[in-house]
Amino acid sequence: MTSTGLGADLPPRDRGPNTTTPAAGPAAAESAFDSGLLERGFSGNANLTRWMGWRLRLLVGAALLGCMGLFFLARWLSDPPHIDASWRANSQGRLELASTSDPALKPHLGHALIGIVGGDVSVAVADMLTLQRSSRWLISDTDRERHRAMHEQISNALSRQGVKLFFSDGDMVELQLQRRGFAGLGGMFWLLSALGLVLYLVAMVVLLARPTGLNLLYAVMALCQTGNLVFIAVESTLELALPMPFPRLDMPLRMAFDLVTAAAMINAICRHPRRLPGAGWIALLAWFYVLVLIGLMVQGILPDTWWWAQGSESVMGVLMMVLLTWSYRIEPHPFAIVLRRFSVVAVSTWILLTISLAAAAQAPGVQNNIAAIGSMIWYVFLASLLLLVPFLSKSQQIMREFSLLAAISTVATSLDLLFVAVFSFGQFASLTLSLFLSLGVYAGARQWILNQLLGNSMLTTERMFEKLYRIAREVELHPERTPALLSQLLRELFEPIEVMLVDKRSNITRIVADGSAMILPVPQLSQPAEDDGLQASSGSIVLRFAHRGRRLFTSEDARLADRIVEQLRRAVAFDKAVEQGRSEERARLAQDLHDDIGARLLTLMYKAHSPEMEEYVRHTLQDLKTLTRGLAAPNHRLSHAAAEWKADLTQRLTAAHIELGWTFHFDEDILLTVVQWSALTRVLRELVSNIIAHAQARRVDIDFSLEGDRLDLSVVDDGIGRNPRAWSHGLGLGGVRKRVKQLGGEVEWRELSRGIGCRVIIRGLSTRR
Repeated sequence: MTSTGLGADLPPRDRGPNTTTPAAGPAAAESAFDSGLLERGFSGNANLTRWMGWRLRLLVGAALLGCMGLFFLARWLSDPPHIDASWRANSQGRLELASTSDPALKPHLGHALIGIVGGDVSVAVADMLTLQRSSRWLISDTDRERHRAMHEQISNALSRQGVKLFFSDGDMVELQLQRRGFAGLGGMFWLLSALGLVLYLVAMVVLLARPTGLNLLYAVMALCQTGNLVFIAVESTLELALPMPFPRLDMPLRMAFDLVTAAAMINAICRHPRRLPGAGWIALLAWFYVLVLIGLMVQGILPDTWWWAQGSESVMGVLMMVLLTWSYRIEPHPFAIVLRRFSVVAVSTWILLTISLAAAAQAPGVQNNIAAIGSMIWYVFLASLLLLVPFLSKSQQIMREFSLLAAISTVATSLDLLFVAVFSFGQFASLTLSLFLSLGVYAGARQWILNQLLGNSMLTTERMFEKLYRIAREVELHPERTPALLSQLLRELFEPIEVMLVDKRSNITRIVADGSAMILPVPQLSQPAEDDGLQASSGSIVLRFAHRGRRLFTSEDARLADRIVEQLRRAVAFDKAVEQGRSEERARLAQDLHDDIGARLLTLMYKAHSPEMEEYVRHTLQDLKTLTRGLAAPNHRLSHAAAEWKADLTQRLTAAHIELGWTFHFDEDILLTVVQWSALTRVLRELVSNIIAHAQARRVDIDFSLEGDRLDLSVVDDGIGRNPRAWSHGLGLGGVRKRVKQLGGEVEWRELSRGIGCRVIIRGLSTRR
């Protein structure tokens, strides 16, 4: 569901386990999201402007109508005269006075009521059937008809100002009845009425926000359950009889509400979260069956009406779960699996309630309690589910917990009464066992359902920081790769089935399409922002079906994605600041070396006493020049660095009368950082210096290659060196090992048939910048 209703359908498409569509344009985006999903997701003020005009006026009118309806219902119920007393069933199944504040009735506490006379209407109160609040939950057709007739007669008798009550002790009490007033309606009436009003208003908001067929079906479901809540609220005011015409309307209307709700749910599931094959025929068959069944009930020609209603609704509930399973197999939409799990809970508690009532048929008192308490809790549970559905992707924790607690309360009440009716458990044993079982069910159901809604991270904290650091370094070097790198991080974090890059821009990170998709604007991390350090790009990243289609995106996920982008921005900014500081310090050191050491070496070269000393100082000056130039540059192109290395080594080896064989090839001319350039420069120099000093070689072959992220360097001489394992690794060779290890590589010397070969391997060179 979207934040305003059932939302738009996503089109049926076959996707692999993890599909990424890079650089998709508007056409691809519109083909991926039906019914203007991207337009609603990318528009910043559309949700506000669409309320302006006739829809807002209709919503205000609907709200006023609902409030006025509740007021007139309460006033109508508070006006008729009533008896200020409460009643209960005794051990013989008769109606007895339980409590009263009327002085005339107090002497008859604990006595059974046998008759009521009001004007010319007299009623014999035969048994406790009078206390049954609703005929909807009477299994027997005969009991239901007798219940209706008795309540109509008692209601007619109590409509007079003066009534006479006859008790089993032979006494008669004549009372002058007073109006109930609003305070006499009881707290349960106002709570249930308020819940019904909220559900009615949510239905109106959903329907008026976006008048579609799916939202109309949602409104039908919500209004039917609003009607059920209104009936239960009226029944909660029961003393001796329901006000007219509720006894006659209770059974047909409430069963019609339940059956229409079931048919609307099947219709909606056939179309959402995706349209099923043959959806129209399935929905048409469900509606036809329900309408025929309601017609037969209204005409009174359907025997065992209660069993037909309960059985039909149970079968339709199972059909909902089958359709949702089918929908999820066609396309793993997370909304389907979340709805299926809520359906399992709802249908299971419905069947449990039905079994409890049937099992308690031989214990009217227990059955009455099940019908009054269990059914009310179940309808509150269903109403809370309907309230939750439009806001599933908003992660309303309190509402979800309330829905589950209502469901578990239904289970606990039904089990408690079932144990008493069937197994004859004592009250304490029954209550303890039912609470124990219900708490176990609650713990399992909460973990089972709510885990599908929460935004749990799939990455550990250590891996997250490692990913953020690597992406920050990569973005600094390749700003154009920001969308792809961020998409990769989000894919590992949320495990979506599909990730797309689209040209349209969303102003903020938002959840769309019932929580099945999340849109994230692509930041321009490599440039400083004009105000807050974050320059926005023109594209967006769209993720669909989190956790491989097993859960919805939530507002927590949107906030987590925003925090990741913010931390990534900070990492890039911090890395740039550190690199800027390093560059400035290197430039200062290079300038100092050039101005101070360089000047002294130049003076020493001109004052050299021999040509050999002059040549040595000249080479030292050349090394210093190379070093200072390298320190001053922030990075070095690989091809340029290779040319400098070759020139430097050629000069050194030529002076030592050694021939150089140079081979260099690469598949990408990458940029080397100062650390990489410095380490490779010193490794090459040290290896060649060792050959000049100790190998007595005539030729050195150097092979340098870069393929992908793997660097291979081979230095081979034809000198007199033998048995590298026996060498003493002093500062020279030890420095080579240290610098290669700093780059994340390995170095190995091996003895050849003539000379020594050294091989350096560095894997993942670009990831260690």
